[in-house]
Amino acid sequence: MSRALCSLALLGAACLAAPAATAADFFTRIDPSPVGELWIDTGFYTAHFDGDKDLNDNNKGLAFEYRFKGTMTATAGRFYNSDRAWSNYAGVIWQPYAVGPVRVGLALAAFDGYPKTRDGGWFPGAIPTLTYEYKRVGVNVGIIPNYKDRLYGGISFQLKFKLFDK
Repeated sequence: MSRALCSLALLGAACLAAPAATAADFFTRIDPSPVGELWIDTGFYTAHFDGDKDLNDNNKGLAFEYRFKGTMTATAGRFYNSDRAWSNYAGVIWQPYAVGPVRVGLALAAFDGYPKTRDGGWFPGAIPTLTYEYKRVGVNVGIIPNYKDRLYGGISFQLKFKLFDK
């Protein structure tokens, strides 16, 4: 079994091991009311689908998230990408639903720094994103699709720590 498949299986097992909820509570809409939470995020660990291409799995970096609505989070950061070059990103994470304790949605952002995509320039991206949070810690899981021979897909894990909430 590939590393990416193992990672996805572990994520699924973690969701099933979460505290039991009634069927009515299991799939819910997240309240879009205004909130104010600031998070600091690490870089990523990526289990690439193409594990034989000598890609960088340890995408060190730093980012910030500001959740301004229950369903919307502004995010920006910098990381050392899979092609071993520095990338920047800025965008929003839109997560209108939850499955049990896991938020479900998309990260819609602009990225740069990938040498084979627009010569390292900026490009848009939409990444399915799952988030699990417990008190002041959390993890974002991005499911990144392959794009031709320009971007290498995988499952990325990003730790995060809440700095404050209002």
